[in-house]
This record gives sequence, C-alpha cells and structure tokens, in this order.
Amino acid sequence: MIEVNTNRPINSSPLAPGKPDLMRTTTRRYFLQQGALVGGALALGSRAFGATSANEQVNLGVIGLGWRGGQLIDAFGRVPGVKIAAICDPDSSLVDEWSAKVPDAQTFSDLRGLLDLAEIDAVAIATCNHWHCLAALWAMEAGKHVYVEKPLCNAHWEGVQVVNATDRYKKICQIGTQQRSAPFLGELKQLLHEEKLLGPIEWVRVNRFGVRASIGKREAPLAPPATLDYNLWLGPAEDQPIYREKWHYDWHWDWNTGAGEMGNWGVHILDDVRNNVFQDSVAFPQRAIAAGGRFGWHDAGNTPNVHFALLDTGTIPVVIALTNLPDKPGSESAPKCPGPGSGYIAYCEGGRLEGQRGKAQFFDSEGKLIKEFSGNDGMGAHQVNFIEAIRNNSPDSLNGPVNEGHHSTAWCTLANYAYRAAQETATSDSTDPSVLVEQLGADARLSAAAATILEQLSQVAANNQQGIDALELTLGPVLTFDSASEQFTGEHAEVANQYLRTLGRGEFVVKEV
Repeated sequence: MIEVNTNRPINSSPLAPGKPDLMRTTTRRYFLQQGALVGGALALGSRAFGATSANEQVNLGVIGLGWRGGQLIDAFGRVPGVKIAAICDPDSSLVDEWSAKVPDAQTFSDLRGLLDLAEIDAVAIATCNHWHCLAALWAMEAGKHVYVEKPLCNAHWEGVQVVNATDRYKKICQIGTQQRSAPFLGELKQLLHEEKLLGPIEWVRVNRFGVRASIGKREAPLAPPATLDYNLWLGPAEDQPIYREKWHYDWHWDWNTGAGEMGNWGVHILDDVRNNVFQDSVAFPQRAIAAGGRFGWHDAGNTPNVHFALLDTGTIPVVIALTNLPDKPGSESAPKCPGPGSGYIAYCEGGRLEGQRGKAQFFDSEGKLIKEFSGNDGMGAHQVNFIEAIRNNSPDSLNGPVNEGHHSTAWCTLANYAYRAAQETATSDSTDPSVLVEQLGADARLSAAAATILEQLSQVAANNQQGIDALELTLGPVLTFDSASEQFTGEHAEVANQYLRTLGRGEFVVKEV
C-alpha cells in the first residue's frame, strides 16, 4: 500500500508525504473536503480493496479530468450500480468544474490521496499519456481495478510492467480502446475468417487523414496555469520548457508527454486491425520502417504531422499512412485517400474490407458492396464490460484486456520509434522505398503500393511546405524487434532501444514489477 505520513506539517498536502507545497493552488473548499477523508477512510476500513459481488455498488475514482476524463465520467455514470465516488486532477479548475457536476465525489489534486481511499474499488485513468503506466501501477498496488486510456504507454518497457502488475496483484485491467465492444464485431470476424467471404487477406492499409492546426511557437516558455500543480502534472516526464501556446491537449504533440497522432488516433485503428484482421494472433511486428516529418507549421511540436510506416507482422503486412495536414494550405479538407479517412482497408483475394469506428463494409473484387455493418462504436458497452468483469471477478471476459492493449500500443510505439530512427539515421539507399520494402520480404505488388502511399504523403508534405514543389520523404533503417525480449536487435538496435524506457523523475518512477 501507499503510506500516508500522519506526521506531516499542518500546511502541507494531506495527500503527498513529504511534499510541503504540493497543493499550493488548492481552494479552501477543496482542502476541507480532502481533510475530511481521514474519518471516512477509518469508518470504511473493513472493506477489502476492490472486493465486490454481483450485487454490490462499484465505487469508481476518475483520474484526469480533461476532455476524455469528462467522457468517462458520463459513460461510467450511466452504468447501473456505479458511483463516481472520487475525482482527481492536478488542475484545480477542472476539479471544481467536475465537482459541480458530481457533487458527491470526493476531490483530489494528487492521485495518491484518491488511491488511499479504502472504499474505492476501481479507477479510470484519463491523464496525459506519460502518466498512464505509473498511475495504473500505483492503483493496482493500492488494490484497485483499472480502466486505463490508450495508448497504454509512450515507453514500451513501462507497458510491460503494467501487464506484469495485473498478474502480480490479480486485478482487472481494461484498455480504453472501446471499439472492441462494438456489437457487430463477432459477425464481422465470422464472415471474414470462418466463412472467408473475401478469401485470403493479402495486406492491410491503415489511414488517419485528419486535419489539425499548428500549436504555435512562443519566444518565451509557456507558464503553467495558476490553477495547476505543475509538479504533479509533470510526474514522470522530464522538466522541459514548453513553447506551445496552449497547455492542455496539445501535449499530444510533444514526445515528452505524448505519442503524436500515431498514439492518439492510430492506436484505435491499429487495435481494430489486430482485433478484426489478425484476431489478436500477432502480438508484435517483427520489423518496421518509417518516414515522415513535421511540415508547414514551424511550431513547437516535435511529433510528425506526416507519418508513413510499414510493419512486417510475419504474416499479413500492414502499411500506415497518417497526416494532420490539409490537402492544401488554408483548406479544411483532408487529402483524399482510398477507404475511410480514419480506418483501414484489408485487401483480400476476392475483394476488400473497409473498417472504421462504428462501421464496416465488405466489397467484392468488382467493388460492389456486398455486406455492411453499422451501429454503436462500443462507447458505453466497453465501460459496462469492465464493471461486469469486476463484479464477476472474470478478467477473461474483458473485451480490451491490458495485454492486448499493450500489444496494440506496441504497434504504434514501434512505428514511432522507426520514425525517430529515420530522423537520426540516414542510409545510402533510404530514398528508394522499393529497396527497403523489399528487405521486408514484400512482393512486387505490395512494394509498389507502399511506394505509391509514400509518394502521396510526400506530395501532401510538399503541398503544405511553402517554397517546395516536390518533397521526398526519407525512409529510415529497417528495425528488427524480438518478441521474446521485447527489445530491438541487430543493426540500428541501439538507436531504437533508447526509447523503450524513460528514467522518470524524483518520486515519479515506474519500477520493475
């Protein structure tokens, strides 16, 4: 358990041992609510951590109260028998906002105070990406079941520790890829794999063509909001100056705290591919190559707004095309692409499957629509699935168990690491995509398709990069990943392995489980 220092100074945080000014921005009402917790915790001390039966109320704590945290409060609040019993965020303005909507919930700035509540059975984690693993580990150590948002991690090794923790602490842990709870997936997989409606699957294209805007670039570092406890917000991330214009959400486009579009939207689509096309039979890609860059914006972000990756899975190859740029500067329209703009195409011998959130279509080899699914995208049902697994003590009933979340996240992180290696390492033949694609064992047709996708993304970049008529994205080296050790091996391994683990900071360190 996480211990609370009962001998702390009277003006220190009641939630963070040995941190005198940890809650310097907390309001008086906020402080009084937290100070009242001691008596409540003692009164409920006989309740076992996480112990519930099918008839018991599940008390949920929500950690992280930004856009996604608010969605989770709404979704879990609709599940019968669930009480939003505590909420937490290092920004007191967000806590105050949500406290008005869930007035019975106890409020915290430091998640460790929430985790010390004996009456909390489970937590939903919707923090910045860099906090996901540490928050999940502390929660399971404290005896709580965990619903953690995607991506599971930015650093692959940290995701390994969360998977290990579910085994060590025997806790239910669901990843927030809610599309796994969409109701039509069973029939889709029946048609694709058992009835083989389209024949053998040959390769997969993943698209994320979604327009975003520049995050700007300041001359002086951005100061944290006055309502924010910066030390808690930063947690295990490095203390680096921030030059973007907005504090919240735009952390996605900084490697220190986010994972770019690949970890933001890409993980949803790649999880769909792993689930529906591969039926979770492939944990990790064997090899990966990538290209891309950040074009047109000249802002403070360092994640790519154009990203190409090819993943060698050992069976069906996967080509990824992501861009946040418009078709031309000033436009609000994304570049055109085959299939859904945010989804995938499974090219088969007898046609193709196009899948996206809440929808899937089967086309024959002539392009005729032969079967279509649409409906709930899984939001709501995914939260019900998590609560039912807790009540029934049935981790095997989870639609999005954390080990699958770890695997799907790895497809994204490997694509990111391959991109970062491309920025650091130049190879003599890297400007010829067919050479490197052929190194992955791809046939001539796939090699040509991959080269066409790379050429299209190069044109998107050129269209948005002022003063350039044509631009050639440079592919990085082929990276080889060993699924047993969960590390890169062979040539250029040292370039990629440096991203597998972060050091943490002070008291905020992910430890080996």
